[in-house]
Amino acid sequence: MDLENMNMWYWLITFLIAAIFGIIGYYFGKGRIENIDKSADLGTLRDKNSKLQSDLDACNELRLANTSSAANKSNSLVSMSKEAEIIVFDEIAAKSTFAKPIRENDLKVIEGIGPKIEEMFHVAGIKTWKTLSETSVAGCQDILKKGGERYKIHDPSSWPMQAKMCYTNKWKELIKWQNEHAHGKL
Repeated sequence: MDLENMNMWYWLITFLIAAIFGIIGYYFGKGRIENIDKSADLGTLRDKNSKLQSDLDACNELRLANTSSAANKSNSLVSMSKEAEIIVFDEIAAKSTFAKPIRENDLKVIEGIGPKIEEMFHVAGIKTWKTLSETSVAGCQDILKKGGERYKIHDPSSWPMQAKMCYTNKWKELIKWQNEHAHGKL
């Protein structure tokens, strides 16, 4: 036998063996993939999907309830008892309006109130938008006077009104008002 012919036969036999094993492997693999029982996994995934769908529906109903209650003429009041009524803070609407996360009862959202003034109001017992909205302008001025001379320049005349907008989730009206009025002054 010639060395060149032997080299050619070597490569031909190697190629044929590889092709045969490739075809056999393909059919064995195809058969195993087709015979796998997927019904248990499919049932589990269907159950999981239905649970997620019910959770999504519940969230959408809650969101719609909050949205429709915010548009309600009663300022989206949710009655807890005959004496107490609360308004649910709509964090999503506040965040979308201000393009940043807003914490509930953050007095700094009100134009003209910074960290120091917020701290003074907290010390005076005014820690929520509702409480500030019910505080008179004269009461706000008294708190500022207790802070000293440097707080005399602040004009709290719009703060209760802005606080009421925050408390009643009127975020678009608040941002519009703040944009139209320089430094929160009426």
